[in-house]
Amino acid sequence: MGTIIQFPENFIWGVSTSAYQIEGALSKDGRGPSIWDALAAVPGRIYNGDDASVACDSYHRYEEDISLMKELGVKAYRFSVSWPRIYPQGSGGVNQQGLDHYKRLVAKLLENGIEPFCTLYHWELPQALQEKGGWENRETIQAFVQFAETMFREFDGLIKHWMTFNEPWCIAINGHLLGRHAPGIQSWQSAIQVAHHVMVAHGRSVRRFRELGTQGLIGYAPDMYWYEPFSRRQEDVDAAYRAFTIYNWFVEPVFTGKYPEEMAAWFKTKGAEPIIEPGDMEIMKEKIDFLGLNFYGGNIVRHKPGNNYLDLEHVDLGYDKSDKGWFIFRKGFT
Repeated sequence: MGTIIQFPENFIWGVSTSAYQIEGALSKDGRGPSIWDALAAVPGRIYNGDDASVACDSYHRYEEDISLMKELGVKAYRFSVSWPRIYPQGSGGVNQQGLDHYKRLVAKLLENGIEPFCTLYHWELPQALQEKGGWENRETIQAFVQFAETMFREFDGLIKHWMTFNEPWCIAINGHLLGRHAPGIQSWQSAIQVAHHVMVAHGRSVRRFRELGTQGLIGYAPDMYWYEPFSRRQEDVDAAYRAFTIYNWFVEPVFTGKYPEEMAAWFKTKGAEPIIEPGDMEIMKEKIDFLGLNFYGGNIVRHKPGNNYLDLEHVDLGYDKSDKGWFIFRKGFT
């Protein structure tokens, strides 16, 4: 018989969602519009013209959802909070109805023996802040810290696992360079400045969590991929390293207080460089308690000038693909 590898007895199996993908009820109980509402309203922008007005209707059916989780036997539920439900204008006055919804959700989870894991930001920026420049505007950092502090105070002792941001790469690159995600901007400078402000907001929120003495653990959840070069030619090796370090842009400063030098140089070749204020890099490396890794795969890549934003292409060597068409690159996880 081969070796049997088992998860430890105290391993926590869970499920996860994000608010915008499941809640629906976009205009109910005082919620303000988000950047995704604005993007979905652009004709032809979203497949089939779909929007999130109903989605899974989890805003109304969360008790049924939790019953299904309990039936599954899961012990943890990671969910995100809709920032515009709590602060419809992004800052200013709190919407009590929004807070009350999440209090009911958390109470029902705990009642069913399911540990809540809360993500503060899963890409749902209030549209009111986007109209003032969004994440490119440094004032959004303070608005986010205010939102985070409200959550820390209101749910202290109830939620014991917190994540500041989900997949900051998607926020910066998909949202502000490639334009695939809200707010649909395509600009190197926008992307790099947004990346920087998001990471500062992460660090400042972790620091506020400590200052408040909030119970529990705090971290964040970047997405990362593993890439390997098609050949040992230097240009292919460099291409694979670019592909890896663009994701590491959102990990390295949390642990070292520095950005990857090679990727910083790459951004400069595109005329993009973040405006960094004194103390920014130090605040980014506020000590976190855990790293939540979103891992989807990876692939073999090679240099191809002018192809996508990193001058590379993916090589299909016959690896399995997910239903979405993403390469399943198992060894990348290790």
